[in-house]
Amino acid sequence: MYKNVKAELARRGLSLNDLSTMTGISYSTLHNKMNGKTQLTLDEAKKIKAALEVELPIDELFEASI
Repeated sequence: MYKNVKAELARRGLSLNDLSTMTGISYSTLHNKMNGKTQLTLDEAKKIKAALEVELPIDELFEASI
């Protein structure tokens, strides 16, 4: 998963299901993208960034875990 997205979800006490509801991205699609099974689109990344209301640039927010 993207470590900074995971951290922001934890800070806000949100689940992936909550993020799905907030972004309009289906849970299964979001789950696959967050776990690296499929790639995020720029539009999806922008929706997630807006939903989380973070100041981090998109490239930092979606920095992949090693």
